[in-house]
Amino acid sequence: MLLLWRSRCLGRALGRSLRALRQGNRTLARCSLSGVAGSQGLAYTNSRKLVVNSSSVFTVRYFRTTAVCRDDVVTVNTPAFAESVTEGDVRWEKAVGDTVAEDEVVCEIETDKTSVQVPAPAAGVIEALLVPDGGKVEGGTPLFKLRKTGAAPAKAKPAAAPPPPAAPEPVAAAPPPPAAAPIPTTMPPVPPVSTQPIDSKPVSAVKPAAAPAAAPPGEAVPSKGARSEHRVKMNRMRQRIAQRLKEAQNTCAMLTTFNEIDMSNIREMRAVHKDPFLKKHNLKLGFMSAFVKAAAFALQDQPVVNAVIDDTTKEIVYRDYVDISVAVATPRGLVVPVVRNVENMNFADIERAIYELGEKARKNELAIEDMDGGTFTISNGGVFGSLFGTPIINPPQSAILGMHAIFDRPVAMGGKIEVRPMMYVALTYDHRLIDGREAVTFLRKIKAAVEDPRVLLLDL
Repeated sequence: MLLLWRSRCLGRALGRSLRALRQGNRTLARCSLSGVAGSQGLAYTNSRKLVVNSSSVFTVRYFRTTAVCRDDVVTVNTPAFAESVTEGDVRWEKAVGDTVAEDEVVCEIETDKTSVQVPAPAAGVIEALLVPDGGKVEGGTPLFKLRKTGAAPAKAKPAAAPPPPAAPEPVAAAPPPPAAAPIPTTMPPVPPVSTQPIDSKPVSAVKPAAAPAAAPPGEAVPSKGARSEHRVKMNRMRQRIAQRLKEAQNTCAMLTTFNEIDMSNIREMRAVHKDPFLKKHNLKLGFMSAFVKAAAFALQDQPVVNAVIDDTTKEIVYRDYVDISVAVATPRGLVVPVVRNVENMNFADIERAIYELGEKARKNELAIEDMDGGTFTISNGGVFGSLFGTPIINPPQSAILGMHAIFDRPVAMGGKIEVRPMMYVALTYDHRLIDGREAVTFLRKIKAAVEDPRVLLLDL
């Protein structure tokens, strides 16, 4: 009898566990059994105690919980910004109810210097957006809620192919063609020409074609030559660029000096060595590396151009390193990633650093650290065909070099007129710190190093 009673209790417990497992995805059931000698015992069912007269105690526990990590709702916060950035504006790429995959971008946070992408931490569905589009956020601010689904959504199954059309009914056989007529052997008679005038209509009597149907009354028809305008809010980066450039004009005593560079030798060097350079370094040899290296050479020769004024302490800060900012135009605005310690680089190192920073800028992957610092800036407007220009200083720096397009021009060479590829260069500098002698000497140093790269090797 005791064995029969125990088997019945065990069967009831297992039956309850199976029924609990069938109740849905959100229920988990577990049964644990233990035996204790005695005349009276306790049975736990859904946290309720039942006293049973038995020499054994059976413990049955049921646990209810959410499906593990599958339907969890997580709150994604704003990532931490760099020290120089305190807040940013949110631009949403997804809406409530959208399904996202893991690491898919949900929104971008536009800061003063760059845009920070916020990806989804896991595959799921957007439950709520906690910040409106264009709203300002700081580091750690809750952005959105995501309901995890555990895996990317399954693609919809393709629609079933339509059934093949029914076979057409058989058509009665066509009658055989009539026998061919005999070939005529004589010419047919020519009809007589009528002597009556041909009835013709004047051009004015011809009715024009029907005009196209008028547009529905609800749709506005744009009149020919109509002028319209629309407004677009300035993004945070453009606002910061405008603010910094205006601050530079208000703070610095900017003056620009010009010179021109004969690009014949550097062109010839590039034409001769570009293929071996590409084969060895897997990089294209351009003109930018020559100007960056020449600028580092001239900055070491004229350290005041590499210095900056500290307006708070009224001191001049001389830097013993050369970090050159290279201006890059992106759809979002102008960014200036920094190539650091250029004085220790060769042409291949410079080309590699510029290429990597340019790729990050085009993919909107530049970090704040990539643009912090910089002791001197080079802006190459020649890639857009600029012939001449005066660049604006990138504060808190003290000077900027402007490159321009290369055009063939007649120049006097050894008493003769020759056509040479020439480039105008401009140096804008802060006249509060840099005098005209240092500025002109600096620009001539760049001219000499670019026109004859052997100057760099010989340290002349």
